[in-house]
Amino acid sequence: MSIRHQKILIFGNSGSGKSTLAKNLQAEFKLAHLDLDTLAWLPTDPPSRAPLKQSKQIIEQFMADNELWVIEGCYADLLSFAATQAEHAVFMNLPLELCQKNAMKRPWEPHKYESKAKQDANLPMLLDWMAAYTERHDEFSYQAHTSLYNQFEGSKKEITQNQNM
Repeated sequence: MSIRHQKILIFGNSGSGKSTLAKNLQAEFKLAHLDLDTLAWLPTDPPSRAPLKQSKQIIEQFMADNELWVIEGCYADLLSFAATQAEHAVFMNLPLELCQKNAMKRPWEPHKYESKAKQDANLPMLLDWMAAYTERHDEFSYQAHTSLYNQFEGSKKEITQNQNM
C-alpha cells in the first residue's frame, strides 16, 4: 500500500483480518487506529448497539484529532461516516472458511471480552454469525460491505485471501 494513503477504511466479515491489517498499517505508517468495536456497543448484557449519533460524534472527533488514521470494523453504517474523508478503502472479502479459521486462532481481545474463557465461550455463536454473512441484509453483511466498496470514490482494494499488504 502506498504511503500516500493516509486515511484508510478497512471492512469485511468478522475474522477477515481487519484488525491485523489495521495494526500493521498503524505501525508501518504511524497512523492513529480506531477499532469500531470499541464504540459501537453499549456495556449492557446482552450487548446492544450504541446510538448512531453518539458513535458518529466519536468517529468525527477521532478524525478531527488525527491527521493520519485507519478505521476498521464490520459496521457499514459507521464506516459511512468516515467514507467521505477516507482516501483508501480495503474490503477484506475472504472466503468464510478462512474467516472462521482466523477466528479460531484469534488471541484474546481484552477490549471485547473480560477473559479469554469468555471469548472462547462466544466462539460457536460467532462462527454461526460469520456463516450468515452473505445471507444477512444488515449493516454487517456482505451486501452492505459490497455497497460501501462500490460507492467508495477513492482508491480501493479487495483482498480475497490471507496475505501481507
